[in-house]
Amino acid sequence: MSTVSEVSARGAVPQPRGGITQSVRDSLVVAKRNLIRMLRIPEMVIFGLIQPIMFVVLFSYVFGGSISLGGNTDPSMYRQFLMAGIFAQTVTFATAGAGAGIADDMHKGLIDRFRSLPMARGAVLTGRTLADLVQTALTLVVLAIVAVIVGWRIHAGFPKAVAGFALLLLLGYAFSWIGALIGLSVRTPEAATSGGLIWLFPLTFISNAFVPADNMPMVLRNIAEWNPFSATVQAARHLFGNLPADYPVAAAWPMQHPIWASLIWSVVIIAIFRTLAVRKYRSATA
Repeated sequence: MSTVSEVSARGAVPQPRGGITQSVRDSLVVAKRNLIRMLRIPEMVIFGLIQPIMFVVLFSYVFGGSISLGGNTDPSMYRQFLMAGIFAQTVTFATAGAGAGIADDMHKGLIDRFRSLPMARGAVLTGRTLADLVQTALTLVVLAIVAVIVGWRIHAGFPKAVAGFALLLLLGYAFSWIGALIGLSVRTPEAATSGGLIWLFPLTFISNAFVPADNMPMVLRNIAEWNPFSATVQAARHLFGNLPADYPVAAAWPMQHPIWASLIWSVVIIAIFRTLAVRKYRSATA
């Protein structure tokens, strides 16, 4: 009798399936679900493109002749310098959308439905972040085309340019886990959007994305040079060949070795915030 009861209890609450292979399969299923949803709501992608395109046009033509790079205020030189910063800002600002999407799924009870299925617990969040990565990649493609139209060019060869975009996407994927944690920690999608943006603005503007860090006060300069966002921007500029010949290189280690610094920062952020997000997911749905 007790054996039957135990079997019934186990059957009533589906147990999550283990194993890396199964976890990958479950993650891909959730990612596919989110990508299909994206295709059915194209305005999500369209509105996500408007802001970065506006930044490209505004910074290129409004501020282009006012920013000095090594004593040179040539707008075309600033456009080469600017684009890596715009690309990095675009992939990191997707964090707010990732958090809002997860908060919306929690609010509508979709997460509870996933929890009732025998699937890996981390697959729900992994699938969501992978789908956001695909959307971010599509946004970068369109944004790169707009950048070429306004005068941006690659000067270090195609393979290095691909590596530069890969570092940008890795940073965006890392930050999407921060967005996932925020989305699980708030009660509404609106709060997740606000919480996802409020810390991104100082992170992106206290950096070398839009102006050289050596123009900042000493305290802000030190913050900017050790900012993970700055490391990825500097690495992308190096791989795109967009650094001016006389551009001053800071003494800080991340600016001396931006590619390694970018990789290390992104991997560390993923390791920390994925762990925290999965733990939060388990406690929130327990």
